[in-house]
Amino acid sequence: MRLLPDFIIIGAQKGGTSSLYAYLSQHPCVQAATVKEVHFFDENFGRGLNWYRHFFPSLAQKFADVTTEKKPRLLTGEASPYYIFHPLAARRIAAILPRVKLVALLRNPVDRAYSHYQHEVRAGDEPLSSFVEAIAREEERLQGEKEKILADEQYNSFNYRHYSYLARGLYADQLENWFEFFPAKQILIIASEEFYANPVRIYQKTLDFLSLPYFDIKHYYKYNTNQYQDMDTTLYKKLSDYFKPYNQRLSNILGKHFEWDIK
Repeated sequence: MRLLPDFIIIGAQKGGTSSLYAYLSQHPCVQAATVKEVHFFDENFGRGLNWYRHFFPSLAQKFADVTTEKKPRLLTGEASPYYIFHPLAARRIAAILPRVKLVALLRNPVDRAYSHYQHEVRAGDEPLSSFVEAIAREEERLQGEKEKILADEQYNSFNYRHYSYLARGLYADQLENWFEFFPAKQILIIASEEFYANPVRIYQKTLDFLSLPYFDIKHYYKYNTNQYQDMDTTLYKKLSDYFKPYNQRLSNILGKHFEWDIK
């Protein structure tokens, strides 16, 4: 008798998902999953729904603190930032949780790609010694991986998850897939830069989206951040030019402009 999530932060990786999930978890009407990233709808789907339920509170916990009829119901959720990019996650979530609310944080794809690379290096999962080499070899490393995932639902691709530096920044392609399964009103799209600049406002906006009452936390720390050397400006411009048509298509789809011009 365990709950399933009322909300899921689906990504994007290195876009502020850890911070937003940490803030939501401090709300008195939210009981977080036992781990932030369950990765059920991408890499653990074969384990079954009972395995997934294990990470969420029980039905008894849901009503344990409800003392008045006016008190809002307890919500639970998780945040697995690989979901937005995984080709099967949207379909799987829609089949099991058709009314779940989804949150997507979209970061400047150039900054996101570089942060992603630094993350893989720190984790020991990236053997290539430079970001330039990693993006030069990305197409080769991802060749055929998406097709393998679609052909075999038990297949987990290390390369597709870890070496998709540029591919993960093609947000329009990813969101079009999600919009096939969920209405736009069910997905909150947040620019990561807006979240970084004003976490209080974006936090409250997210609470409104989840129909949760106003609540202000004491500290808006940035979670899961790291320091590394700035990208070469010439490379930054080159990548900004690469993403420009994709970003424009994203703006056209969402009717929203993203401030992702060259720094």
